[in-house]
Amino acid sequence: MGMMATPVERLGGTPLTRRRRPHILTVAKQRHRSTPVAASKGVFSMFATNSLLVILIVGLIAGWLAGQIMRGSGFGLIGDLIIGIIGAFIGTWLWGVLHLPTIGNFWISAIVISTVGALVLLFILRLIRR
Repeated sequence: MGMMATPVERLGGTPLTRRRRPHILTVAKQRHRSTPVAASKGVFSMFATNSLLVILIVGLIAGWLAGQIMRGSGFGLIGDLIIGIIGAFIGTWLWGVLHLPTIGNFWISAIVISTVGALVLLFILRLIRR
């Protein structure tokens, strides 16, 4: 009679006691090799500035569009920007909850989603004001 196989061995795996863990320096070298070259040249530090600029542009456009659609003349530069940025958060959340697909490329999708969120925000604000 032979030895009985453990449940792990019956499924084709090896028991945990027989696995060798890689040396910590080997893992560190593998992680170092997988780091993109662009990360070491300051490209990702510029990404934060670009994304802030995108947020401001999309927020301004979405706030202005929402102000025009809701039969208003807008709220000024700062007001449109704030409405658009808050609307972007609301629109992104709403888009995810309703499982709606993206529309077109990044810019069109971001502007449409942010405008929808800004419209919802303006609708709620007008209900509160009454």
